[in-house]
Amino acid sequence: MTTNFKQLAVSGVQSLQPYQPGKPIDELAREFGLNEEDIIKLASNENPLGPSPKVLAAIQEALPELTRYPDGAGFELKQAISNKFGLQKEQITLGNGSSDILDFICRAFVNPGENIVTSQHAFAIYGIIATIVGAHCIKVPAINYAHDLDAMAAAINDKTRVVFVTNPNNPTGTWINKNDLINFLDKIPANVLVLLDEAYFEYVQNADYPDGLSLLPAYPNLVVARTFSKAYGLAAMRVGYGASSVEVADLLNRVRPPFNVNSLALVAATASLSDDGYVQRSIAENSKGMQQLEAAFNELNIEYIPSVANFIAFKIPSPLKAAEVFQQLLAKGVIVRPIAGYEMPDYLRVSIGTAQENQGFIEALTQVLA
Repeated sequence: MTTNFKQLAVSGVQSLQPYQPGKPIDELAREFGLNEEDIIKLASNENPLGPSPKVLAAIQEALPELTRYPDGAGFELKQAISNKFGLQKEQITLGNGSSDILDFICRAFVNPGENIVTSQHAFAIYGIIATIVGAHCIKVPAINYAHDLDAMAAAINDKTRVVFVTNPNNPTGTWINKNDLINFLDKIPANVLVLLDEAYFEYVQNADYPDGLSLLPAYPNLVVARTFSKAYGLAAMRVGYGASSVEVADLLNRVRPPFNVNSLALVAATASLSDDGYVQRSIAENSKGMQQLEAAFNELNIEYIPSVANFIAFKIPSPLKAAEVFQQLLAKGVIVRPIAGYEMPDYLRVSIGTAQENQGFIEALTQVLA
C-alpha cells in the first residue's frame, strides 16, 4: 500500500514550490567543470569584503563552548542592539535571519482564511509564509517597479492582518521616502500590522530615506525587520532581528523556537555592531561598485532600475532572452540572479561585488551580448 504524502500535507504547503536561492559556487563548478576560485558569485546580495576581523576573533573565542546551548534569550546581542539603536531589550525579537521575523508575524497574527497585503515584485517569502499558514496574499500592482502605497492601503479589507513593505525593495532596489511612508502608516488601521523590511537599510545614503526604528513610538502596529547578512557581512551565520512595541514583541517571542539563533551567530552579530569602520567600508565599496556597474550599463545601452541597495536589476535587450543570457553567464563562471519569478522575465539582478568581480561580470556580459 502506497501513501500520498502530498495529500497529508496542510493545504497551503501542497501548493508551494521551494524557494530558489542563488546558485552556490561549488554547484556551478561541478556543473560546468570550472575552478571554484575562478567563479564570480553576484547572485545573493552578499557582502564582498569578507567578515570583520572583530567577528572572526569573537567566533574564535566562542569555539570552545560549542557543547553548550546558545543563550536562548540572546541577552548580549539584545543589549548591543538596544545600546546602538536606543531600543528597550523587550522590544527586540531575534531571528535566524530576518526571514524568521517575517515568519513569526504570520504565525502569531494571521489565521487561515485571512490575508496579507504586499507589492508586486516584492520579496517572494511574504507570499510563501502567508500560504503556509492558510492565508491569502493580496499582491498589489507596482508602479515603475516600486510599491504603490496608496493602492496597498486601499487593498486592506476586514480580513487583512499584515501589510509587508520592503524599503528598499528586493529585487528592484526601489525605495520609499520618509513623507510617503508616514502618510502610508497614517492610513493603516490600528488593528493591522505593518512589517517594514529594512534588510538593506545600511546601504541607503539618501537624506529623506526613513529610519523605521525612529517611527516605532508613533506607530504601535509597526514592526521593523533588519538583518546582519548584508552590510554586516554575516550571511552564513543567519541572524537578524525585529523591533516593535513591547506588546507585539512579546507575542512574536511566543512563537519563536527555542535557541533559534546559534551561539556563533550571537557572538558574531554582537561583535559586528562594534565595528562601525567595517560597515562604513562596506557602504563605500558598494557605492563605488554601483557607479561602476551603472557606467557599464550606460555604455552598453542596457536599461536598468536605479537602486539604493547592494544590487541592481538590468533589462536584457531584445531579441535576447534573460534566461539564455543567465545560462551563458554561468558557462563563463559568473553567477547572477534570474528574476522571472518576480514577474520580471526580461531582467536579471546582479549583486555589487568587489571592483575586480564587477569588472569580470561586465566583461562576461559584454561578450554574451556581442
